[in-house]
Amino acid sequence: MTLSKRAEHLTELMDDPECDPVKLRRTLERFKYVNRIVAGWASIYRSRIRPEFAAAQGPVRLLDIGCGAGDVLRRMVFMARRDGFSIEGIGIDPDTRALEVARAAKPVDGVSYQLATSTRLAAAGERFDAVISNHLLHHLDTGSLAQVIRDTEQLTTRIAVHSDIERGWTAYGLYAAGILPLAPGTFLRTDGLLSIRRSFTAEELESAVPRGWRIHRGGPFRLLAVLRRGGETS
Repeated sequence: MTLSKRAEHLTELMDDPECDPVKLRRTLERFKYVNRIVAGWASIYRSRIRPEFAAAQGPVRLLDIGCGAGDVLRRMVFMARRDGFSIEGIGIDPDTRALEVARAAKPVDGVSYQLATSTRLAAAGERFDAVISNHLLHHLDTGSLAQVIRDTEQLTTRIAVHSDIERGWTAYGLYAAGILPLAPGTFLRTDGLLSIRRSFTAEELESAVPRGWRIHRGGPFRLLAVLRRGGETS
């Protein structure tokens, strides 16, 4: 096995429509713990999203593309409401199994979920102050990634942040050992290691996004693809 090249051809177990539904549900439910530990969304919210919401000076809308079980979206909306923002949060995912888990979680006021794609929302003329995704980009092939980026450019009026893993041996080794307490009865370890093999380096992701996007490191083994609109409303 090598990590020198992105293994785009690999398929994660949870992406199989016939995968074990009990293991899938457990995996989706436990993502909230993984994301709390490694994803860094509290910092992303404070440093990048909150200033854009403050500049909007009114009710704001947040879109989470590929929201999965919805834990990141719910946390972002919770933090925004705690800061006094009037916010609507929408999570979209093309997988009904993920949305079932999202809708079964403890509800957060202003959060809803839709069986939809970013392309459909963009075509419908939807607009959001902030568009985010967590661990989405590595699931996409070259064409799908380009489409999501184009959709995002249409959908956001202020800022977009796509957060994902940075491929590397250190991330691979630490995840293989660190995930063991949460892994039993789930796909977390197998799929997490496949995710790292499918993910990008900073140079690869920078080459994959068009002009106007910036690639940042959002913490250890994290890459952020960021687009700022500066308050654009159309």
